[in-house]
Amino acid sequence: MTGTVYKSTGSWYTVKSENGDFVECRMKGKFRIKGIKSTNPIAVGDIVDYELEQTSDAVTGMIHNIHERKNYIVRKSVNLSKQIHIIASNIDQVFLLVTIDNPPTTTSFIDRFLVTAEAYGIEAILIFNKIDTLNDQTLDDQLYLQHIYSEIGYKCLRISSTENKGVDKLKEMMVGKVSMFSGHSGVGKSTLVNAMEPSLHLKTSVISEQSKQGQHTTTFAEMYDLSFDARIIDTPGIKGFGIVDMEPSEISGYFPEFFKLKDQCKFNNCLHKEEPHCAIKAALEKDEIAWSRYNSYLKILEGDDEHYRTDTYGEDRAASDETRK
Repeated sequence: MTGTVYKSTGSWYTVKSENGDFVECRMKGKFRIKGIKSTNPIAVGDIVDYELEQTSDAVTGMIHNIHERKNYIVRKSVNLSKQIHIIASNIDQVFLLVTIDNPPTTTSFIDRFLVTAEAYGIEAILIFNKIDTLNDQTLDDQLYLQHIYSEIGYKCLRISSTENKGVDKLKEMMVGKVSMFSGHSGVGKSTLVNAMEPSLHLKTSVISEQSKQGQHTTTFAEMYDLSFDARIIDTPGIKGFGIVDMEPSEISGYFPEFFKLKDQCKFNNCLHKEEPHCAIKAALEKDEIAWSRYNSYLKILEGDDEHYRTDTYGEDRAASDETRK
C-alpha cells in the first residue's frame, strides 16, 4: 500500500492511504537514504510504501520503502552539527511569515531562509503578518522590506489574520498545493492557519514581553487537509536555519539578483568580496542591490551562524544612505 506521511513523532508515523484512511506505521529496520546524513529518515510529506500488520488490539503498518523526494527542506540538527534534520518533503511552496517587531524578523533570517528554499528548489513567498499592529515607523520598515523583495521577484503578501485582511488571497494561492508555513515562534503561524480553517484549532502562543521571541507551541511537524482543497505542513517554530553543504562559489547563485549579474564579473570564480571589476559590488554601490542582502550573503559565505538575529533594518538603511551621499 502507498500513502503520504502526515505526522512523525520520532518512532511512529501517521500515514494517509490513497483511499483516505489514516494508519499508524513504524519503520522497517534502518533506512539510509543515499547522500543524506539525516537524523530522521522519514519526514512529513514523504510518500511511502507500507504493509498492514494486525495485532491483537490494532491494525498498524510497516514502512518498507520511501519514494524519491521531489524536494525537501532542512535545518541543522540541534545537537549534531554535521547532521541535518529534514523538516518536510515534497513541498509545492513555502510561506515565510515576517513580523517587523512583534517579534522582530531580521533580514539575515529572511535571506538565509530564501537561500535554503532556492537551493532545494521550493518556491518561497513572503507573508508580512500582523499588519494591523504597525505604527508609522514599523509600517515604513515593512513597506521598505516588501519593496526590496518584490524588486528581486519574490511574491509578497500583507496579512492581518485577526482582521481577516489578505486571507482570501492567500487561500487562492494554496488551492491544490502542499504549502508550508515557517518563521520564528510568535509570528502568528497558528493564528493565521486558524483564520483560514477555524475547525483546526492549532495551538497559538503568546509573545513573552520579556524576550519578544514567542513561545514554542508546535513540537512535531504535521500535515493537515484543509476544506478548500489545500494541504499545509505545520512546523515547529524555527529558531535558526542552517545552510547545509554549500560551496562558497555556489552561494551567490541562490541570490537571484546576484545570479543575474554574476557573468559580468571579471573573474568567473569571483566571490564578490575584494575582487576587482565585480559586477555585484558595482550594483551595490549604485544601490541596485540592497545592502541587507549583501550583508546576509557575506554572513552565509563566512559561515556566521551565530549573529544573524541581531541585525536590524536600520543598519541597512544607514549603509544605503551612505552610498547616496
